[in-house]
Amino acid sequence: MNIQVHGDHLGVTPALHDFVDKKLGRLEKYFDAPPEREISVTMSVERGMHKVEVMLQLHGVLFRAEESSEDMYTSIDLVVDKLEQQIHRHKTKLNQRFRNQGLRTRVREDFIGGSRSPDESEPRVVRTKRFPIKPMDIEEAMMQMDLLGHDFYVFRNAESEEVNVIYRRKGGDYGLIEPQY
Repeated sequence: MNIQVHGDHLGVTPALHDFVDKKLGRLEKYFDAPPEREISVTMSVERGMHKVEVMLQLHGVLFRAEESSEDMYTSIDLVVDKLEQQIHRHKTKLNQRFRNQGLRTRVREDFIGGSRSPDESEPRVVRTKRFPIKPMDIEEAMMQMDLLGHDFYVFRNAESEEVNVIYRRKGGDYGLIEPQY
């Protein structure tokens, strides 16, 4: 595994780097092949809290987890536990979908015309929205999002001509999602 550990205004000691390597090694049992990209680990200290953020891509799916605590080692443990839960949940859903795929097709055909879905417990798309995407700068997109009262807003970035998403983060700041090809 290729693990890149970064400190955001923080020096990453060899002991911290080794601890991250050891803890992320626990996730290898979920890999059929190594992750497509390097695993990115960012550590920082904000308002006395030790924050760790980890991003990894596995089989085309991006997993991200972030945890904070009063100790960096505890934060690393917590973020790896969260990633392990995400990966396990994702693999379980995939395995369940493949295992039941033939049965579900038959069940859905039997329920055509009925008002109940045979698998109500599974999340599904219940609404689709279509809207024109006009070019705008990031500040205008933030204003549009606030005016609508949403937590995210999809727009075409006037500078890059790419479709971007602006979203509100937990602390009240904003995040920007840009496509990477």
